Amino acid sequence: MIALIGLLTILVLLVVIITKKLSPLTALIAVPIIGAVCAGFQLEIGKFIIDGIKNIAPVVAMFVFAIIFFGVLSDAGVFDPIINGILKTVGARPPRILMGTALLALLIHLDGSGAVCFLITIPAMLPIYEQLQMDKRLLCLMVAMAAGVNFLPWTGPTLRSSAVLHISTTEIFTPIIIPQLVGIAFMFTVAFILGKREARRLGLVNGASVDVVLKRELSEEEKALRRPRMFWFNAVLAVVVMGVMISGKVDPAPMFMVGVILAMVLNYPNVDQQKARVDAHAKAALMMASILLAAGAFVGIMKGTGMITAMAKTGVSYVPEALAQHIPFVLGLISMPLSLLLDPDSYYLGVMPVIAEMGKMLGIAPITIAQASLMGQMTVGFPVSPLTPATFLITGLTGVELGEHQKFSIPFLWAASILMTIICAVIGVFPF
Repeated sequence: MIALIGLLTILVLLVVIITKKLSPLTALIAVPIIGAVCAGFQLEIGKFIIDGIKNIAPVVAMFVFAIIFFGVLSDAGVFDPIINGILKTVGARPPRILMGTALLALLIHLDGSGAVCFLITIPAMLPIYEQLQMDKRLLCLMVAMAAGVNFLPWTGPTLRSSAVLHISTTEIFTPIIIPQLVGIAFMFTVAFILGKREARRLGLVNGASVDVVLKRELSEEEKALRRPRMFWFNAVLAVVVMGVMISGKVDPAPMFMVGVILAMVLNYPNVDQQKARVDAHAKAALMMASILLAAGAFVGIMKGTGMITAMAKTGVSYVPEALAQHIPFVLGLISMPLSLLLDPDSYYLGVMPVIAEMGKMLGIAPITIAQASLMGQMTVGFPVSPLTPATFLITGLTGVELGEHQKFSIPFLWAASILMTIICAVIGVFPF
């Protein structure tokens, strides 16, 4: 009975989120509470929620301070020389333009926000594509793939995986660095090959016939926030914070806290300026933090009531033991298309915990389920999914129709996902 209630709870959660009957925040709290009440629990629900929130608190702290840290560095202009350098270098050579687009998007996505990545990269590169009459679907593909393969410890899918499985983000991320690097190499290879093809189409095979040099224009407000004299300090600070955090020697939350303090005090010593920088990035930080806290409540209820365990036991009975070891690999292969069917909250907070528990009962480490999911589910898959606003941001900024973007980009994105999944299996992250 408890397994049936758990299944219905997850199905209702998926339906109300996908159909937008309820916001993810509301659904993640209200639906499991109703399910727990139907299962015969009353006052214990409060304890389940608190237990779930306690487990997720370090992840929430990491995300909030990561958003502020990268936001402050961006405000100070640490990415400006990189952006202008890429724009100056690409000229009118399509292979360089595509590779420059990918590199720029890769660097801008370091803050973990797909929306910010697209809002900066596309307006910066779009004039070049339009001036040379290049296929703007290539621009869509490059920004999508760059943001997709650049899954990091502080990006949404990794954070959600960490939150529901109670495994640190660095434990999840570190073993899949090599597959990610292979994915990045694949991205640049695709950029070069498609760039060559586009050059032939435009008749630019024997060298550029158009001289294109662009520079990103800043608003007066952005100029007032720039701190060019602090560039090298900010760049070194970013490298040190990320390096120490990824090494696992210090937990992510304290590292980002220290990074925020140093970035704030040295770039914006005035207290009013510091408050303004926090306010500028508070909306993004609060939005994700609230979702993560709600996820903690959801997982706390589902685990405390025993629903996840009951569903997993039922599911295990239908999986042949001989096939159990292949679950992560198969999940990795289909993870990218799953982005077209399940939004990140529905999958990582509703479906993945059940798969992980099933795998655990069959001798599969839950961490491998998270790592397999990260090979495509709302990482490589999110920029083409109709379930994410970022997809419409890409198409809106470029003027490319959604169907054309999906038709052109999905084969390349899925290929990247499959390649990274195979590399994971080859290096032993999970078995074939």
